[in-house]
Amino acid sequence: MLEVRQVSKFYPTPQGPLAVLHEVSFQLNRGESMSIMGPSGSGKSTLLYILGVLEPPTSGSVLFEGENPFLWSETQQARFRNRKLGFLFQDHCLLPQLSVLENVLTPALVDDRLDEAVVARARGLLEEVGLSHRLHHRPGELSGGEKQRAALARALIREPSLLLCDEPTGNLDRKSADAVADLLAGLRTTRIVVTHSLEVADRFGIRMEMRDQTLRRRG
Repeated sequence: MLEVRQVSKFYPTPQGPLAVLHEVSFQLNRGESMSIMGPSGSGKSTLLYILGVLEPPTSGSVLFEGENPFLWSETQQARFRNRKLGFLFQDHCLLPQLSVLENVLTPALVDDRLDEAVVARARGLLEEVGLSHRLHHRPGELSGGEKQRAALARALIREPSLLLCDEPTGNLDRKSADAVADLLAGLRTTRIVVTHSLEVADRFGIRMEMRDQTLRRRG
């Protein structure tokens, strides 16, 4: 489903190229989950940006179901991100002027797909994450854990093939973090979770660590 082949990333600096990733390779099958740990600045987030087709690799390739999205036009890449990828970040990025239900529905607006089936799916997802009583509340009325659960529902509204999570529990208290981590671990969607938390990382099937710009199995 996802194949990463010798991906490297360098940034130009006055002192010469700065290496962030060096020949990272792995394969993830449909429905599998992976956690990635590592110190700050080790390249974890950069790898997620590349997997999310937000930033190209300097060398190497990323294949989704056998295709390389970095060979596509920007319009094709944007459509791919909207239809095939889900994103969950440390900052929930909810729109403050919209209700919880409206926030969850925003990815579907790209294709004007706000039919009854999509609205019903949004309501169902919010029920699954324990927010059925918060449909019409604004983000400012939610706790940190509730905001992140709403963001997870939004990330899943288009039924993504791959869910990318960058420190999804980093801003949460222990109870809220456990609740969000449990939700992520219970999903059937293929997912990659970058985290500093050993407790969160151990909930996922494949456990990796980023060290010296390379990705290795942990333990």
